[in-house]
Amino acid sequence: MYSEIPYRRWATAGKMRDVAKGGSGSGRPRLVPWRRPRQQEPKLTHISIALTAMLALGFAITAAVTLLGLHFLHVQHFQPESQLSAANLYNLLKIAFAVAAGIGGIVALVTAYRRQRLAEFADRRQEQAERREQTRLFNERFTTAAGQLGHDNPAVRLAGVYAMAGLADDWSQQRQTCVDVLCAYLRMPYQPDPGADAPMAERLALRAGREVRHTVIRVITAHLQPDDRRAPTAAAWYGLDLDCTGVAFDGGGFRHAQFTGGMVDFDRAQFAGDLVDFHDAQFTGGQVDFSSTKFSGSQVDFSSTKFSGGHVNFTNAEFSAGQVGFSSAQFTGGQVRFEDTLFTGAPRRLQ
Repeated sequence: MYSEIPYRRWATAGKMRDVAKGGSGSGRPRLVPWRRPRQQEPKLTHISIALTAMLALGFAITAAVTLLGLHFLHVQHFQPESQLSAANLYNLLKIAFAVAAGIGGIVALVTAYRRQRLAEFADRRQEQAERREQTRLFNERFTTAAGQLGHDNPAVRLAGVYAMAGLADDWSQQRQTCVDVLCAYLRMPYQPDPGADAPMAERLALRAGREVRHTVIRVITAHLQPDDRRAPTAAAWYGLDLDCTGVAFDGGGFRHAQFTGGMVDFDRAQFAGDLVDFHDAQFTGGQVDFSSTKFSGSQVDFSSTKFSGGHVNFTNAEFSAGQVGFSSAQFTGGQVRFEDTLFTGAPRRLQ
């Protein structure tokens, strides 16, 4: 048999293009094939031996039943007859035909059993071959999508985002790996805004890169929507780990997203610039970490957000120079920590 998930994930760090090139120093998620055991042929006894054994077993059972019947009927001996009557001849013929039919039935039974065993083995081999082929295609798609994410052209990287998300929908066994790649793209170094005085080429490059990053956020959010809001073709990414440690968010939103289970890590993330929208998001179970996160120069909306169960950590988070709203937010069950959280600057709606 072959492993259902014949690949393992590696730690994340380095540049995305190293995934496609297979660089050993990048540490980006790579899929490494496991060794597969050689498929063994089914062990079937030679048909002549099987038939002989079955015939011998049949005769032994017949003899045993006959002897037991004679014993219980108290038959001591048979009465010999000098002439063969028509009735006796008819009985002998019936016995001969019954024996022949029994032998034929045994042969048919053995042959059918062997045919069934071989058919089942062929079906298993076909199923495993299809699974191997599907895994090979998934690997090719992963390599292609990872290469696109590492491309210099923002349009190609944008296509890579959708390709990786589509692969995550189709490949449930490695869905976490695909999501890890998207989160790792957000964790990559992000150049700051060059300002209005910068050359047009630099400003256009920043806008293009920002659009790719915002698309990653939109794609993740789209897969975390409730069933009535999620697209029919999009699989639910509930329960997956989202590692956004140290990510610089200058826009995007998680409106209505449902973070159910898993580890959602925004540790040391920075929310600056445009609106970051967590309105009506739900954090259920698992762990949510906003520790040491900085909300500066941005509008952050946690209104109507529900935190239920699990652990929510805002320790050492800093809200400054922006509008932060927690109106109608609900914290039920689990543990919520706001230790050493700092609110300064702009007005905040905490009711």
